[in-house]
Amino acid sequence: MKVEDYASHLEGRGVKPTSTRLLVYRALAEHRHPMSLRELDDELDTVDRSSIFRTLTLFLGNHLVHAIEDGSGMAKYEICEGHDDCSLEDQHVHFYCQHCQRTFCFHNLHIPHLDMPEGFEAEGVTFLVKGICPDCARTSYSKHYLA
Repeated sequence: MKVEDYASHLEGRGVKPTSTRLLVYRALAEHRHPMSLRELDDELDTVDRSSIFRTLTLFLGNHLVHAIEDGSGMAKYEICEGHDDCSLEDQHVHFYCQHCQRTFCFHNLHIPHLDMPEGFEAEGVTFLVKGICPDCARTSYSKHYLA
């Protein structure tokens, strides 16, 4: 996606495409994995942390991003894949590596439909699998068996 596409996508959701907002959106879109505020702050060294946080809050309110709680103690953010509006059907399974503490998106594994009990209305769902990623599994295996 080009910067012009990012701008029109933001405008389509009612968000004015300022330079800071475009930088944050592009960082999230190009990494294709959930990023924490700290990771965004490290990457966007020309933007102060409070501006990044305000931008993420705005994006959440306009359904441009999802926030994921992966058990690491900090929220991670990713672009909502929905074309018109963010819905439960747009969300997918995430994997949290307990060794390297990275969170991976499994875009092809959708969260199953949940029939909520009467009176309950779901607004968000987190489906998180925890374990060891392939990179860490290889590293741990090599260190353990080659020592």
